[in-house]
Amino acid sequence: MKGQALYQQAKRLIPGGTQLLSKRPEMFAPDVWPAYYSKAKGCRVWDLDGRAFIDMSIMGVGAVILGYADDDVDGAVIEAIRNGVSATLNCPEEVALAEVLIELHAWAQMVRYCRGGGEAMSMAVRIARAGTKRDRVLFSGYHGWTDWYLAANLGETDALDGHLMPGLQPNGVPRGLKGSAIPFTTNDIQSLKDLIGGKGHEIAAIVIEPARGEDAPRNYLLELKDLAASIGAVLIFDEITSAFRMNAGGIHLRYGINPDIAVFAKSMANGYAMAAVLGVERVMQAAQSTFISSTNWTERIGPTAALATMQKYIQADTANHIIALGNRVKEIWAEKASKHHLEIKVSGLPTLANFAFLHPEAQRLNTFFTIAMLERGFLGFRQFKASLAHSQAEVEAYAAAVDEVFAEIACKDPQTLISTPPAHAGFFRLTKE
Repeated sequence: MKGQALYQQAKRLIPGGTQLLSKRPEMFAPDVWPAYYSKAKGCRVWDLDGRAFIDMSIMGVGAVILGYADDDVDGAVIEAIRNGVSATLNCPEEVALAEVLIELHAWAQMVRYCRGGGEAMSMAVRIARAGTKRDRVLFSGYHGWTDWYLAANLGETDALDGHLMPGLQPNGVPRGLKGSAIPFTTNDIQSLKDLIGGKGHEIAAIVIEPARGEDAPRNYLLELKDLAASIGAVLIFDEITSAFRMNAGGIHLRYGINPDIAVFAKSMANGYAMAAVLGVERVMQAAQSTFISSTNWTERIGPTAALATMQKYIQADTANHIIALGNRVKEIWAEKASKHHLEIKVSGLPTLANFAFLHPEAQRLNTFFTIAMLERGFLGFRQFKASLAHSQAEVEAYAAAVDEVFAEIACKDPQTLISTPPAHAGFFRLTKE
């Protein structure tokens, strides 16, 4: 396969093989996953060998919510390119986008932009620290790759293991940041209060994903908001994954609970590089008391793509479409597993759905599932992130394939299912092989 051959070359040239852990072939099916694409359109992806697959997996790691190469979004971007991507003057689209974001989130008054989720979270934390003149950040969940977050592992190397991504080492993070980022357990307000103790005056921000796996517990978010206000900390909602998955804008709008800052990326621009830090004026103005600046944050494509994406998202009633498809896929997993007497756990918001085999050899089963789905023309994984481009036809074709694959899994010895290494479950160092 051309893709795997190219990936072996990439591992010799690029540390880690790819720029994003979630796109490493080892996370899906080592030595088998196609690795690279030549073309993507709608909900289909073509690999370097010309094979076409229906993407019933992660759709660009959740960034492509309307579908690959959407004509309306791409058309707006092409027009922007023809008029110049960057200039000595600023692009007006960034003002238009700020107006749209603030219209969707009436609680906010100001916006800053960058182009990726990790750097957006760093920006949000910097603003919170600048505004409060405090250093410590309390957080729950996964928030990216930068120093402020990985500093949590300076004290105990497994502090982040319960926050989505185990095995992350803080190598390269200054030792002086030890104690500056402290994880807490979601949905346990008393343990958070105990963690703070009498040191509330040291806390710059409380950071949380309001929802990722399931809907957020509303009462807990209310208590969190009150707690942050009582100690003068900035409440930051990381909505890099959850925004636009269940509604237009941040998922917190569904709960009626507003943070001081909300952070968006991924789905807001349908795969184009764009991120936003949205907040109340009293907090956001602190951005002017520190230095946050980058040439490429002023380019035109990101804001243009975001504007076009949001417009189509709303007009096409995308939220209801992807919720319905996600719920159907969750039903498929449960129905087919029950039919073939497989034990699985189905969970997640319908638009961020996932399943897990309840088996000691779960990773072998996951790997076989992915390989067998490839053979049937699907990019299949234990997750599904629906897009507007998916239709009932693709979902029902997927249902037939899942039925066949689950039947195979049920009647075979897990030890004989695969001839390749099992998929990785977290962060692993890669060799140059």
